[in-house]
Amino acid sequence: MPKKNPAKQPSSPATGGKAVVEAWLVQKGMQAFDFQQETWEYMRHGQSGIVNAPTGCGKTFSVFLGNFIQYIDAHPGEWPSKKNNGLQLLWITPLRALGKDLARAMQEVVNELGLPWQVGIRNGDTPQAERARQKLRMPEVLIITPESLHLLLATKEHRPLFASLRTIAVDEWHELMGSKRGVQVELAISYLLQLAEENKNRPQPLQLWGISATIGNLDQAKEVLLHPLATQGVIVKSQLQKKNAVHSIIPEEIETYPWAGHMGIKLIEQVIPIIERSNTTLIFINTRGMAERWYQALLDVAPQLSGAIALHHGSIEQELRLWVEEALHQQKLKAVVATASLDLGVDFRPVDTVIQVGSPKGVSRFLQRAGRAGHQPGEISHVYFLPTHSLELLEAAALKTAIEQQEMESKEPLLLCFDVLCQFLCTLAVGDGFTQQMIRPVVERCWCFQHMTSQDWQQVMLHITKGGKALDQYDEYKKVEEVNGLYRITNRRLALRHRLHIGTIVSDAMLKVKLVSGGYIGHIEEYFISRLQPGDVFTLAGRNVELVQIKDMTVLVRKSNQKKSQVPSWNGGRMSLSANLGKVLRHEMHKVATQEQHAQPSPEIAALTPLFQLQASISHIPNNNELLIEHHQSKEGYHLLVYPFEGRQVHEAMSAILAYRISRLVPISFSIAMNDYGFELLSDQPIPVDDTNAYELFSTEDLFVAMQHSTNLVEMSTRKFRDIAVIGGLVFQGMPGEQKKARHLQSSASLLFRVFKEFDADNILLRQAFQEVYEQQMEERRLRQAFQRIESNSIVIKWPEKLTPLSFPIIADGLNRNNLSSEKLEDRIKKMAAALNGRS
Repeated sequence: MPKKNPAKQPSSPATGGKAVVEAWLVQKGMQAFDFQQETWEYMRHGQSGIVNAPTGCGKTFSVFLGNFIQYIDAHPGEWPSKKNNGLQLLWITPLRALGKDLARAMQEVVNELGLPWQVGIRNGDTPQAERARQKLRMPEVLIITPESLHLLLATKEHRPLFASLRTIAVDEWHELMGSKRGVQVELAISYLLQLAEENKNRPQPLQLWGISATIGNLDQAKEVLLHPLATQGVIVKSQLQKKNAVHSIIPEEIETYPWAGHMGIKLIEQVIPIIERSNTTLIFINTRGMAERWYQALLDVAPQLSGAIALHHGSIEQELRLWVEEALHQQKLKAVVATASLDLGVDFRPVDTVIQVGSPKGVSRFLQRAGRAGHQPGEISHVYFLPTHSLELLEAAALKTAIEQQEMESKEPLLLCFDVLCQFLCTLAVGDGFTQQMIRPVVERCWCFQHMTSQDWQQVMLHITKGGKALDQYDEYKKVEEVNGLYRITNRRLALRHRLHIGTIVSDAMLKVKLVSGGYIGHIEEYFISRLQPGDVFTLAGRNVELVQIKDMTVLVRKSNQKKSQVPSWNGGRMSLSANLGKVLRHEMHKVATQEQHAQPSPEIAALTPLFQLQASISHIPNNNELLIEHHQSKEGYHLLVYPFEGRQVHEAMSAILAYRISRLVPISFSIAMNDYGFELLSDQPIPVDDTNAYELFSTEDLFVAMQHSTNLVEMSTRKFRDIAVIGGLVFQGMPGEQKKARHLQSSASLLFRVFKEFDADNILLRQAFQEVYEQQMEERRLRQAFQRIESNSIVIKWPEKLTPLSFPIIADGLNRNNLSSEKLEDRIKKMAAALNGRS
């Protein structure tokens, strides 16, 4: 670890633990970075804070080694021989996949330093026997997920387990913050701080350190994490600059009429040489379905890679995933096709190249994935961008600009997640129980609940003890009992049910897929498998299998030699363009529109010249201060195309609002399609949008009312309530092996939603459902900012005689309105493109 930059705070002379660690580094031919030494100094002086450094620059070891230094300082004579020290460092990590790799690296350092410490892992994959051993004798370092930490808090007599805890480290805090898992972490930290304060025998206060890579609101990230401490804390920011070499794979022929997804696999021939000249390559795909497709396509094109290429995503059986990770470490694999399951923190040193297939839709996500290559200080991360349609080259150019300008996305922390709070209180009630006097200050110290009112608190307590006002006649919802001020769950069945469902990740029902001959290969969502008949062939974990039957929530399959198969689709596949990337994308369009190419245009923009020339000749290229609207008539009807470049999620809400406002002018009905660049309203009659009313239609006036009327708010809130009801413990998902089907869960939640709406309209979880729809699903703040930007822009309206390059991918996407098979749909789009290009 070569030293390159001056420290922000002068380090003290190397004595005690610091001298031991520095001597070990010298022995290994390494030297600490300044930001690492700075972290050690802060930790030695009892400070808490957050470490920010690029991926692969050693931020993990800044906190990890800092904890060792503290321990050696506290036990100067006996540290090499003192055993069974109790838990010293609690390491919270968002992914189970990170645990094994971290534990391996940490145990190696512990052994080399001569510390008689044990590094343990606790997550959903930890065997029951190992958990029992940990309870009897805690390892000095415990790597744990948020869910497993809450499960630990649900055990009886858990306080002694944390009695010796010195440091809590939250890894990948930028990934956890802004999610309900982050709120779980906030509550657990605040509770552990309370336990530490109650322990009068502690020699020092508990320290809290976050570890973060790329995030736009670093100061706020620190405030949220350290809020329970009521201290300002410090930010240790590395001055190291991770070098990223971004190479776009330019197609030989640019489609002037592009459509989503069709081009990616056509470029697979250009991927093979990259794999062959690299040591190991990670190929990141945005969806699990496309990852399966790419894995098969690579083997078809390059059969010589058989045995040297693997597949990794969240629905593959754990054993197979662990084998892939181990094989990566041992340099046995030439390439791995992966989804976000390998995004974070896993240090695979053989990886020197990353290929990103399709736009990552965010700058931070792209840098996170790029950092998996050259995951060592000073090394260059080589990342190749492979577009899945021509216009994604524009996103590649925007990504390069955003990286240069350090335009990182921010994560907004969540507020008042009462479903998570209800779950947390029940977790404590399953364990040793709690009193209101003790737990309420713990909750209010969290950033998420700092604005909780007394009325809110009373509603939460009413919910966990009686199910709220509307359900107090039903014993099933009277989970927590109060005896002499102590709140506990005494019913063993209810306690077991709660332990089985601790967590905030709610997905559709997942079925295990098992070979008839024996052995599990992965998981599949119920909604996909329910469409198949016995004998149908589908692809999972890189192999074709034939459906035999579904038995006891298990999908039984046999191997199939058929070439054709259905690729599973998992819900939530399409990501939306981030606000930051959308902003830079509009600037890239501005450069093209105003020909502001001061130097040579980027390779991506140069390759797109024919497409932009065609767009300009038949319509217009919008600059940064313009909103382009196109009218077009075809045999399908009258098309209105709008291009805000704000991302699919914002366009979904914006298109519905525009449709609602137009329908108030004239009786009219629409079908709607959108992508990340714009949206389409299609009608069977002319759409009355012109210079006289365009600004009024995009006004911010009465925007909230328009949001309420334009969307099926009740339906959206009902679906959102399903997740809240599961997390909050109102809906039980079933015992292992007998999980309720997704539609049964939804109907149970819908019934409760209607009951609350009619008899308990102010119910705290009902209010949360509506709030989450506005803030998360409709992105109300970002939507309002988009309307404000359009209000101050010029609106350019064009009537092109034929479809434009910008409109074609939206209209092609919208053809999904028709019940066509994918093959027929592809043929139809090809004919449309050929006709527009003047080919027969």
